[in-house]
Amino acid sequence: MRAEAQDHLDKIGAALALLRRFLDWDRAVRRLDELNAKVEDPTLWDNPKAAQEVMRERRRLDEAITATRAIEQEAADTAELIELAEMEGDEALVDDAVASLAALAARAEEDKVKALLAGEADGNDCYVEVHAGAGGTESQDWAEMLQRMYMRWAEKRGMKVELVEYQAGEQAGIKSATMLVKGENAYGYAKTESGVHRLVRISPYDSSARRHTSFSSVWVYPVIDDDINIEVNESDLKIDTYRASGAGGQHVNTTDSAVRITHVPTGIVVASQNDRSQHKNRATAMGMLKARLYEAELQKREAEASGEYQAKTEIGWGHQIRSYVLQPYQLVKDLRTGVTSTAPGDVLDGALDPFMAAALSQKVTGEKVEVEDID
Repeated sequence: MRAEAQDHLDKIGAALALLRRFLDWDRAVRRLDELNAKVEDPTLWDNPKAAQEVMRERRRLDEAITATRAIEQEAADTAELIELAEMEGDEALVDDAVASLAALAARAEEDKVKALLAGEADGNDCYVEVHAGAGGTESQDWAEMLQRMYMRWAEKRGMKVELVEYQAGEQAGIKSATMLVKGENAYGYAKTESGVHRLVRISPYDSSARRHTSFSSVWVYPVIDDDINIEVNESDLKIDTYRASGAGGQHVNTTDSAVRITHVPTGIVVASQNDRSQHKNRATAMGMLKARLYEAELQKREAEASGEYQAKTEIGWGHQIRSYVLQPYQLVKDLRTGVTSTAPGDVLDGALDPFMAAALSQKVTGEKVEVEDID
């Protein structure tokens, strides 16, 4: 069999093996049988909320199991077809079959990632915060590049993005920005981007054309719905109002309509300036604060389950999750998974799916990769 065909088959096998491991295959098949029996019970809808939970779980398991079985069968059939075509010397048929395997490998990877998005809040919309690190204009320009990168990623996936809060830099870029990303599994995908991002390039702001290293941080947390109750004591809050400003420093409003809330016990700070109404901005900021507190609890549970817990780190050297080098060569490298791209322009234009998929897979395998950073 052609090496190319075998490579596709190996990728399909690896994706399906991880999917089976994540699902706990035998347990998942038994559970689906149980849920199918429940659906046949005429009393199921006596409790609509419980029934909806049953239907959601059944749909998720059924889709994952059906897709896995279909890909396995199609891969086996295509491999057999390739062997027969090679025996008969039908190169055109072999070419077509290898192309089918390539498409099947891509489908297996996509189905694997979808199945991995089964966390408590993975299906929710999310907030994406970007903050410039130390370094003035350099870091602020980098923060704006990251903001654009996530907007482009979301748009390519058919998601909607709203700018909730924005603080322009003194000369260029941004000090910080908060985006609301609305779309299927927005949090499930984007949560893997939380951390410090490092940029190496020839600075457009340096007349001597020297290389500069800049840092910015990204923080992602889910929008919570009415079913999730987060208690917040008013006495724990410090609430400030200020005049909203937009890109370039122009005033969005001439009154102090923007709201910043600090949760004193945790030090969490959120802000909203998207609306002209101070009351609405306060409500939005409160929703963001509850979402941040909820996300912190999710992270704590996950970290305790894996025996690890790390607080949010400083925005600087040694804490980055990904490095983006634009000069003297072109390379993006994820320091958690080892995934790389030699097309940083594409990555900065929103091509983030391979990085997200690898990070999601790593959460299942628990495999730690020794990765050296790049200069």
